Amino acid sequence: METDSRLHVCITDADHARWEVPRDVIPRPALQDVLVEPTAKHAALPSSHTLSSASSDLTFTIHTAPFRFTVTRRSTGDVLFDTSATLVFKDRYLEVTSSLPAGRSSLYGLGEHTKRTFRLQHNDSFTLWNEDLGRSDQLDLNLYGSHPFYMDVRSPGGAAHGVLLLNSNGMDIHYGGSSITYKVIGGVLDFYFFAGPSPLAVVDQYTQFIGRPAPMPYWSFGYHQCRYGYKNVEALEDVVAGYAKAKIPLEAMWTDIDYMDGYQDFTLDPVNYPAKRLRPFVDRLHSNGQKYVVILDPEVKRSATPDEKDVFLQWNGSTLVGEVWPGEVYFPDFMSPRGAEYWERKISEFRRTIPVDGLWCDMNEPANFRDMPTLNALDDPPYRINNAGVHRDINNHSVPVSATHYNGVSEYDAHNLFGFLEARATHDGLLRDTKRRPFVLSRSTFVGSGRYAAHWTGDNDARWDEMRHSINTILSFGLFGIPMIGSDICGFTGNSSQELCSRWIQLGAFYPFMRGHSEKKTIRREFYLWESTARSARKSFGTRYRLLPYFYTLMYEAHTTGAPMVRPLFFSYPHDANTYGVDRQFLFGPGLLVSPVMEPGATTVDAYFPAGRWFSLYDYSLAVATRTGKRVTLPALADAANVHVAGGSILPTQQPALTTSRARQTEFRLLVALAENGTAKGELFLDDGESPEMGGARSKWTLVRFSCDKESKGGITMRSHVVHNTYAPSRKLAIGKVVFMGLQSPATPKVYVNGVQLKAAGIMYRRNGVLTVSGLSLVVGEKFEINVVMSH
Repeated sequence: METDSRLHVCITDADHARWEVPRDVIPRPALQDVLVEPTAKHAALPSSHTLSSASSDLTFTIHTAPFRFTVTRRSTGDVLFDTSATLVFKDRYLEVTSSLPAGRSSLYGLGEHTKRTFRLQHNDSFTLWNEDLGRSDQLDLNLYGSHPFYMDVRSPGGAAHGVLLLNSNGMDIHYGGSSITYKVIGGVLDFYFFAGPSPLAVVDQYTQFIGRPAPMPYWSFGYHQCRYGYKNVEALEDVVAGYAKAKIPLEAMWTDIDYMDGYQDFTLDPVNYPAKRLRPFVDRLHSNGQKYVVILDPEVKRSATPDEKDVFLQWNGSTLVGEVWPGEVYFPDFMSPRGAEYWERKISEFRRTIPVDGLWCDMNEPANFRDMPTLNALDDPPYRINNAGVHRDINNHSVPVSATHYNGVSEYDAHNLFGFLEARATHDGLLRDTKRRPFVLSRSTFVGSGRYAAHWTGDNDARWDEMRHSINTILSFGLFGIPMIGSDICGFTGNSSQELCSRWIQLGAFYPFMRGHSEKKTIRREFYLWESTARSARKSFGTRYRLLPYFYTLMYEAHTTGAPMVRPLFFSYPHDANTYGVDRQFLFGPGLLVSPVMEPGATTVDAYFPAGRWFSLYDYSLAVATRTGKRVTLPALADAANVHVAGGSILPTQQPALTTSRARQTEFRLLVALAENGTAKGELFLDDGESPEMGGARSKWTLVRFSCDKESKGGITMRSHVVHNTYAPSRKLAIGKVVFMGLQSPATPKVYVNGVQLKAAGIMYRRNGVLTVSGLSLVVGEKFEINVVMSH
């Protein structure tokens, strides 16, 4: 029982060392004690042995006839995990089955796969083996990351718990509805159980163990533009100019492998991307408050690199030679201290020429275009996982699993860690070189990758179903502790229609990571090229940039508690079983419900509203009020997704601009959506947006909590409570306007600010219950009180 909410159950070989996920990947204490060793020397074991703690809701019981273990919730007696059905422990094959209460369990997680639904379906199967599949639009196949973690929400009541099998070997997982089965080709059975009981508590406990999500720089919440096929610097300049002319926000330009000399990392094409042209372009971006990001693939051209020991993967007695974009390549061994140091040094050297602001790690499963011969038994395990949906060889499109890392670790064991280790080295290299908060985007991920990197859903296709599926993947990665995630808006492959692209922009404005990226064989789709997409981008991105203070505050919450920014409805409404299957809508934080258009030609949107009051984000009117939750048919807005503010929320906002730095210079406003009982709450986190530490002792930051309460005479009082304030005092930041939604008064209320009545000129009250209080100069970081006295 490692904490009051975390139970660790490990089954290993008492006599022989076996591969485990390294402790520098997931820092954790070594196993000190074994509760019971069920071997012949313990012939007198009791039929069962129970481990429990008065302070924990988890109880563990080991049984000896037959050998099995169970995990139960002490407060309810509910069985959470029960291995009665199957338990096999062999050299390169482990199998365990846990029974589940049919009809009461709703499971989420296990990835990375593109799935039709967010909630796992009966007879779903998951292969966890990081694979360069080429296209992420293929359903149910193993993709770039491995996350053997699921959340189980039990009905009735909505009590949730989490289960992690901490194992980096290849595996198949089958969910049968009344059971879940793991078939693993190595390592140990290393289970962690997280008690919850709320969904938010589960991710808090899970990320406390695997590591909190890395803080992302403020600029990374702006819009990013990329295309594989920008042939030269002039093409980049034209795109930047096009966005500026159309008055569409553009935060960062990205460059795919086009910029490289012969597709070699850390080089520049001397003709199309010479430093003498690229460096001034990047300098101009920086002077305009914009950023520049480039791609890196985790391979080094063989002919351009010395063959250094402990720097690259080894195979069959020499450095492994594979084939990727540059031709014959070596693969850095990021498990080796020298390999990581080599990578970090190359990043620093490259930034002397082009001071990139972030790095994009692609192809890091790792991909390999060369078919490699079978070398030993590792290349052909006794159980063949369902790789790529056809039981494909585990060496397929990757380095051979018989290759070795530092200290003789086999790729067989460490394969799924490669992307994690590259992202860590890239993060550390940027941090060391810039002394600022790194931004790293990684395609391949593992448990704990969120400590170092953001993620995107990979090479998606320009199809309506792909847009819908993106929500499922984004929700899943929120559970995995990687909240900064998005999908290529309008699709990477295939030709998008104007309607699809416009609707995808409206959805993508509420991805935590918002990027457009397309393949060079497709039609151009920069958002200014079509008037319909330009209108959607101006409207939807304007809304997003207005909400940046709220989004960034949620990043702070994610970094400190693991709470995902985009989350399923049941996170806030676990008692409402109707929310368990909702995956065409989502919450952004607790305060916003997003209901995008997901079908071609749609004129309406079918949306579910949980119990409470819901206000339109666009006109502040009370749109839905329900005590039990209900389905509502909404109009399909032309240029934006339907977005509603949850009653009981206070959202900080600023004014939109074409860059985040300019938006940050505008006045603050507060949107106060009152619950039926007249209460609301929210908070605002501020810092410089780039210090390595977010909310720590070595950085300057401000956190203000806002609350609203109903007074006995029918009025309301809103207060600010300053939790911490070392950033705001020198910035002259002020709240200029507060909008109250959901008031009930026959006439214009009276408003008092810190005890002084506000003049009528600063008050506007509408019959739909919206009160706007403007002309304020409330200093952020100082206490204030606003009293609204109702007229009768």
